[in-house]
Amino acid sequence: MSWGPAGRVVEPLGAQEGPKATLGIYDIVVVVVYFIFVLGVGIWSSMRASRGTVGGYFLAGRSMTWWPIGASLMSSNVGSGLFIGLAGTGAAGGIAVGGFEWNATWLLLALGWIFVPVYIAAGVVTMPEYLRKRFGGHRIQIYMSVLSLALYIFTKISTDIFSGALFIQVSLGWDLYLSTAILLVVTAVYTVAGGLTAVIYTDALQTVIMVGGALVLTFLGFREVGGYPGLQDRYRMAVPNVTVPNTSCHVPRPDAFHMLRDPLHADIPWPGLIFGLSVLATWCWCTDQVIVQRSLSAKNLSHAKGGSVLGGYLKILPMFFIVMPGMISRALYPGLRGLLVAVIMAALMSSLTSIFNSSATLFAIDIWQHCRRRRASEQELMIVGRVFILVLVVVSILWIPIIQSANSGQLFDYIQSITSYLAPPITALFLLAIFSTRVTEPGAFWGLMSGLAAGLIRMVLEFSYPVPACGEEDGRPAVVRDVHYLYFALLLCGLTAIVIVAVSLCTPPIPEEKLARLTWWTRHGPVPAAEPESYGSSRPSTGDPNTGAEGDVREKPAPAAGSQRCCRALCSWLCGLPGPAGSQPDPAEKAELAKRLTSIEERPLWRAVCDIQAVILLAINVFLWGYFA
Repeated sequence: MSWGPAGRVVEPLGAQEGPKATLGIYDIVVVVVYFIFVLGVGIWSSMRASRGTVGGYFLAGRSMTWWPIGASLMSSNVGSGLFIGLAGTGAAGGIAVGGFEWNATWLLLALGWIFVPVYIAAGVVTMPEYLRKRFGGHRIQIYMSVLSLALYIFTKISTDIFSGALFIQVSLGWDLYLSTAILLVVTAVYTVAGGLTAVIYTDALQTVIMVGGALVLTFLGFREVGGYPGLQDRYRMAVPNVTVPNTSCHVPRPDAFHMLRDPLHADIPWPGLIFGLSVLATWCWCTDQVIVQRSLSAKNLSHAKGGSVLGGYLKILPMFFIVMPGMISRALYPGLRGLLVAVIMAALMSSLTSIFNSSATLFAIDIWQHCRRRRASEQELMIVGRVFILVLVVVSILWIPIIQSANSGQLFDYIQSITSYLAPPITALFLLAIFSTRVTEPGAFWGLMSGLAAGLIRMVLEFSYPVPACGEEDGRPAVVRDVHYLYFALLLCGLTAIVIVAVSLCTPPIPEEKLARLTWWTRHGPVPAAEPESYGSSRPSTGDPNTGAEGDVREKPAPAAGSQRCCRALCSWLCGLPGPAGSQPDPAEKAELAKRLTSIEERPLWRAVCDIQAVILLAINVFLWGYFA
């Protein structure tokens, strides 16, 4: 339910019995135009994408400029789950949740100025691959890949599909399974065909639609409530008809319009919002494959920094077009349903395409290649990645009945818990891996395991002792009741760091020559003479299309019929396979790509421009924190 003025309870559309909600003619036009634009950009970007190599498919050939990178950073993070979750939390608790978005500005700049230079110098495609190069061995790489895929499937994909499908069902009355399946299929087509290039360009379009549409709705909402002062007055009056005596359940918080709240008893304590949240944000923005992969696609380091700056500016906006409109929704229900549908679909599709592409990268590079086929060719890795996207689509569709039967509030609480209790050890590991040359593989591994154990214990307790309902006595253990999850994230990160350092000091250090270009202090070092394969240990081609990888002469296939040739050509195009005219990249192109993958040189002018923009962005961010504190 939502809250109307003077305590009137307003039931959401679709909650009552009666005819299902339908779109007007203008709403239908908006939705149709939206799908045409998305499909058009997806097909166009797939046609121009470099899809013949792993670097071209998974890193867009390192050809992306700053503006699509920045837009993709925004849309990859703001999925329908975050969109609806932020709005709902804003409606319930006020503006403090907007700090989750403003905190991202600092970490986005850390991504561009600290983490990406090390990743580029190391010449990696995935974050688990970086850990393999940094520490050696494969157990950390495999663990990180499996954990990341599990988090994507059971947190990001589930929340996005749940919230997007729920919105479509409640607001439009469309069939839940059919509408969700169509969205998944549309996103999968250009994700499979075009790789990261198609994903980033469609993300840029989705960002324009999402930000533009949401700002229009926000403007209309503020005009209806009388601006920010009117929102403050009407929000405080938005009290439901039924309340529980002696509790604050469902009643607007007195600190709803304060960013920094009581450190002990607030729903979002300010030390947790600043320090504990930074632990989670470092994992999300600086070590998560979905985000980092966009920055690694930049044509040079300056464009990666520019993308981080643009992404930082865009992350300031959700406070105004998601959180505050959520608060406005307590007082009124804005119209323009077709535009709202386009905004939510843009958030859903952009987030899912990013997750699908990054999950395929992790599976192909870190699991398939190193667990199944160590000498897999580039073509095989690209086909495996595309097939894995299709598998994710099927899993997502099968996941719908499970998340539909779950309680929405509990689901979002559980998802937040999973992230908060599994991500901090990863943050501690990456920070120490980049800034300390003394950390060793045993220290890193056992630090991760100890952090995982502690996080799982807290998570099990959360599941076993849910938050009591309004008016009920809170009988949860003190570690759950009194230790906010943001505080626990900070403690868990510290515990993991202590274990990593302690075990590392008890083991022999890694030789200095093996750390070249793998830490902040050695990122400018010489390229190792024998670099481990960064993606695909492709065997050299003999130049004869009838010769196999082992030199065996294959029997030439018989000429196919016209329809069969068309089908094969279509499949080859979707899979990025070379055509008969020798579209396989030559060794010179591969050498040039490898050179660009490890270059962190910048032109002085553009380095200065990026630095100045970063300072301006931080100044704006600090002002906003101070104004709303």
